[in-house]
Amino acid sequence: MIKLVTIQSGIAQGLLWAVLTIGVYITYRVLDFADLTIEGTFPLGAAVTVVLINAGVNPFLATLIAMAAGVVAGLSTGILNTVLKIPAILSGILTMIALYSVNIRIMSDKATVAIAGNSIKKIVAALFPAGTVSNTLSTVTGVIVCALLIIFLYIFFGTEIGCAIRATGNNPKMSRSVGINTDLMTIIGLMLSNAIVALSGSLIAQFDYGSALVNMGQGTIVIGLASVIIGEVILIHKEHNFAYRLFSVVFGAILYRTIIACVLTISGFKATDIKIITAIIVAIALSVPVFKEKAALTKKRKSAK
Repeated sequence: MIKLVTIQSGIAQGLLWAVLTIGVYITYRVLDFADLTIEGTFPLGAAVTVVLINAGVNPFLATLIAMAAGVVAGLSTGILNTVLKIPAILSGILTMIALYSVNIRIMSDKATVAIAGNSIKKIVAALFPAGTVSNTLSTVTGVIVCALLIIFLYIFFGTEIGCAIRATGNNPKMSRSVGINTDLMTIIGLMLSNAIVALSGSLIAQFDYGSALVNMGQGTIVIGLASVIIGEVILIHKEHNFAYRLFSVVFGAILYRTIIACVLTISGFKATDIKIITAIIVAIALSVPVFKEKAALTKKRKSAK
């Protein structure tokens, strides 16, 4: 039987992973760029944060520096793609591979580095009564961070630069014809996306893992895409605005993590089954629009008779 604490855990984790999903949404949907950089940027954010915290740096400042590292990762992918004309997916793969070595260097040749100093989680915990469960801390922090991100991105993508980035992803040829520097917009979009992904890695290292793992980025692109697709299938329609779309991918991340948490409580499932569960969830989510379309056509044909 699925317990309430399992659902609460899924919601708490989903809100933190939703930050990653927002970053994936920017490249996948807004820029129409298949960016695999995030599988290296995610652990990069965690590694930079943990190492700086252990060196005595303020956790908030360490998180901001981790985001700056994500910006550099996005810049690298952008340059490979726009300047060197390497295809998008290969640009991301090259940066991702390079980041593995970078992350190992940052972590002093260790596969795992635990947080030995203060963290944002401990700071947030101090604001709550003693004994407050970890899920509550993660949920409150996740809600605040996701809300701030949605507000910031809604405002940003309403500016001239933000609209130019959206136009670049929607129709690059038309954008170039009206004078938009699509290469620059692609680079800015990738920098923004990877900064957000690094933020997610930083928060998950501090609230969930309690450490940075060099391999913690494996499968993050699948998790992000699964969350985006689930949110789009369930909530998004053509008439919805950009803020609502961002909210929908956050909802998708929460639902995805909750489903995973619930399934893993069922007898016979193991933690190693997460990937096949994810594949099934994504397949179902992708098939829903097809079934909806077929149902609508069937209904239309019957009404026409």
